[in-house]
Amino acid sequence: MSITYRGITFAGYSKPKRTPNHPTKSHVVLVKDGGKDKMIRFGQQGAKTAGKPKKGESQAMKDKRARFKSRHGKNIAKGKTSAAYWANKVKW
Repeated sequence: MSITYRGITFAGYSKPKRTPNHPTKSHVVLVKDGGKDKMIRFGQQGAKTAGKPKKGESQAMKDKRARFKSRHGKNIAKGKTSAAYWANKVKW
């Protein structure tokens, strides 16, 4: 099931995809909000620290990950219509 929204093709709702040609944001996702479609762009383009935890990760990186989650906790809690939620899920 492919969905086209504002000229961008998505694999489905709540399925993030990379946007390597966007000038500032690294990912985009299409979500249902009420009965409306909403496109959310998130993530810093070119960020070197993003990614899932890796085996043997340094303590500094673990601390950085924890600080991001602490700093954006309220916005992450807003759910699927928040860019912070998706950045937390995909990038951190």
